[in-house]
Amino acid sequence: MTRDEVSLAIEWAAAEGWNPGLHDAECFYAADPRGFFLALLDGQPAGCLSAVAYDESFGFAGFYIVLPEFRGRGIGHALVEKASSYAGSRSMGNDAVVAQQETYRQLGFNLAYRNIRYCGLASLHTVDAPGIIDLRKVPFGDLVEYDRAMFPAERPVFLEHWIDQTEGAALGCKSNGKLAGYGVIRKCRQGYKIGPLFADREEIAEKLFLALTGRVPGEEYFLDIPEPNPSAGSLVRRHSMHSVFETARMYSGAVPSLPLEKIFGVTSFELG
Repeated sequence: MTRDEVSLAIEWAAAEGWNPGLHDAECFYAADPRGFFLALLDGQPAGCLSAVAYDESFGFAGFYIVLPEFRGRGIGHALVEKASSYAGSRSMGNDAVVAQQETYRQLGFNLAYRNIRYCGLASLHTVDAPGIIDLRKVPFGDLVEYDRAMFPAERPVFLEHWIDQTEGAALGCKSNGKLAGYGVIRKCRQGYKIGPLFADREEIAEKLFLALTGRVPGEEYFLDIPEPNPSAGSLVRRHSMHSVFETARMYSGAVPSLPLEKIFGVTSFELG
């Protein structure tokens, strides 16, 4: 895909009810400009699939969409073949919607755990959150290093774009002079999404959560939590959030060893 064609995929994702961010296309394409694929039928766009390669060993698949009027013609299979060829020997992750989980199992992906999307309404009152800083003031190398501990690969190019979106905020929290958590909130078609929300401890996640939602008083917001993190579950219950959607986090290779107890919010269902 070209950059403009990725915007088309975003529109299709919106039509599927996935509620993409307003600036997702730019950030996603920057992560790997070669990792987005478009199917054409008689010259007309008919489907898409992404297979973003973060490094030589790990990538993430998303945007598996075939337009309804073109389904049942083998287009999805052709997209999978193309994306698989590009991914090569990399271990691939994805967040599969319920309807596609069996398809991914047949393709060799194995379930790791569920991610659950919760919805809430931000308070009308600004909450003071001491110790929270603008993430762009943190040395970028420190951010990349911290993020790598929470994700199966380094993703500096993606992060550079992700933390600098308009209509959003990227905040960090330091403990003993070191980065101990960070979070991003971005404007979406409907409300805002928080992602990622990484923190060494639950109280740090709480401070970041309050600071992020405090930037959008009175607005609807969403947070995608890994089900195995009980502290993330406590956070969403504490703030009277309710579940609205779920995916299966699946991997085609070995399940990466990640500190799920520090992952309070997934970055995105499309790129991991």
